[in-house]
Amino acid sequence: MRFTLFGLLALFSVNLFAAECSQSVPGNFSKVGETRLSVYFWDVYDATLFSPSGNYEKNERQALLLEYLRDIKAKDLIETTEEEWQKLELDREKHKDWLAQLDSIWPNIEEGDCLLLVEDEEGSAEFYQGEKLLGTIKDKEFTEQFLAIWLSENSRFRSERNELIGEK
Repeated sequence: MRFTLFGLLALFSVNLFAAECSQSVPGNFSKVGETRLSVYFWDVYDATLFSPSGNYEKNERQALLLEYLRDIKAKDLIETTEEEWQKLELDREKHKDWLAQLDSIWPNIEEGDCLLLVEDEEGSAEFYQGEKLLGTIKDKEFTEQFLAIWLSENSRFRSERNELIGEK
């Protein structure tokens, strides 16, 4: 009986985290796709992509929700962002400045935490944790390069990318 009760409580708490994480997704956005990123045998996060149309269109605003399944230090997230940009061979002119901005915005992540990027009307990247706005990077090029980590055709995680943009 205890195991069943514990299982229900665990499921309920996961659903609370998921509900809290998606609260900052604009109400006029719909889910495009979702995926789970696992590296080797570790589940890292669940990712969900949203857009106003509910489809992936490069010229349409996007919102990317990452729900973390393990603890990750902010500095590790920033280093990974830089590594992924290098693998994508993106223009590196502004990376140092952007990474410094991320360092001032992103917290350390604990299992169950989420980060949400919402692209605003001007193309700026607004980062949320639950309903809390962590900060904004006002550079359309940043938003494009950051989202390219997941959405580029050259993304390292091709099958996860395809699930995220709604292709199976």
